[in-house]
Amino acid sequence: MLAEKYSLKLTSPAVADFLQLRSKVGWGELDINLAEKSLNNSLFHVTIFLNQQLIGMGRVVGDGAMYFYIQDVIVEPSHRKLGIGAALMDKIESYLNDATKQGATVGLLAAQGKEAFYTRYGYMQRPNSSLGHGMCKFV
Repeated sequence: MLAEKYSLKLTSPAVADFLQLRSKVGWGELDINLAEKSLNNSLFHVTIFLNQQLIGMGRVVGDGAMYFYIQDVIVEPSHRKLGIGAALMDKIESYLNDATKQGATVGLLAAQGKEAFYTRYGYMQRPNSSLGHGMCKFV
């Protein structure tokens, strides 16, 4: 359960806050216009604040019908292991339960070492007996 000192909102973060949080976890520089467009095109946002400072976020992107992708689940390093990631994922899963229908696919790319966090929500690691490696291309 999320401590009372944190406030959870179902809103997009400010672009500057998003870029700062990405930087704090070592995700590198991103063009501000690209970040703004990406946030604006998301299907769902969840943010967590401490004293108006963004310390965690997650979002869902996709076509809103068949394909949904969990993206940018980020918790500021000094606030990890406090239930913030779980609070973010609980809200994301609640959204997905309402938004998805039979036949939809939900995907994500887990950061190295974070796979177990997502398996408790029903996500499976690849490859396995029926699915090959997931793949991506960074531009």
